[in-house]
Amino acid sequence: MIQTEDLSKQFEDFLAVDGINLSLKAGEVLALLGPNGAGKTTTIRMLTSVLRPTRGAARIAGYDVIKESDRVRASVGVLTEQHGLYGRMPAFEYLDFFGRLYNMSGELRRKRINNLLDEFGLDPKNKHRIGEYSKGMRQKLALARSLLHDPPVLLLDEPTSAMDPESARLVRDSIQNLRSANRAIIICTHNLYEAEELADQIAIIRKGKIILQGTSTSLKKTLLGSPVFEAHLGKPLNGGVQNLPSQAILMEQGPDWFRYQTEQPVSTNPVVLRSLLDQNIPVISLHEVTRSLEQVYLQAINAPYTGKDTHNAG
Repeated sequence: MIQTEDLSKQFEDFLAVDGINLSLKAGEVLALLGPNGAGKTTTIRMLTSVLRPTRGAARIAGYDVIKESDRVRASVGVLTEQHGLYGRMPAFEYLDFFGRLYNMSGELRRKRINNLLDEFGLDPKNKHRIGEYSKGMRQKLALARSLLHDPPVLLLDEPTSAMDPESARLVRDSIQNLRSANRAIIICTHNLYEAEELADQIAIIRKGKIILQGTSTSLKKTLLGSPVFEAHLGKPLNGGVQNLPSQAILMEQGPDWFRYQTEQPVSTNPVVLRSLLDQNIPVISLHEVTRSLEQVYLQAINAPYTGKDTHNAG
């Protein structure tokens, strides 16, 4: 659904996007992460045929972004940071206008508009002008607009920005439901919890170049190492941790707890547990230490910049 090869954009002497390679199948969600000015929005604009690449190529739903720009624009639903909503129109009238631009029949327009407004908690019969809407309501309306023509590709820039927790949850659930055998989605977001929840693949972009790409699990292993486990015990450890198997690397310990790292938790954890019980040490809990995407992101972004090609973590 989304394919790029060496996609790049130069503005005079500034290289905004540098050789991005992406491949996204139908049914997949990619989260594109990076600091402000990293090249996320420029990438989205090239994928929607708004900006012409300086070099490289991109195809959306099989259409070339340069040679078949009209078909590309008809195949994408876009939510941008600046919505461009027309504040003097009611929501239904506004969406109906866009439905006409997409050459949708009157019956189909009414059905899609009513369903979308209802899904996002916006009353189709509400005659209030969009200018009277809250920020969260405007965000939901902009998302409804991007979905109106049921596009096979969605490009969403900060989809839950300015939303209250309940509305943000509604939108995230909607994005989950939008996964299908016929649709691919790219999300640009600063909400790392949201990215980890929604995305199959994570791509971190820095200074126009993707520096790390893979699943959340693979990125954690690449940057943070093997999984870490923590044991809490029913009595103090006199003399510290003893008799750990060779596959378990002790990292930290306290009076009645310790942490270790292992590449083989399935075989190692039962051995650790048995060793403690054989020493008559009661085990209250043994669990994996949660490691967040935020840790991965901060480590990747703050590492010395080398300008090297993407490291694909799988």
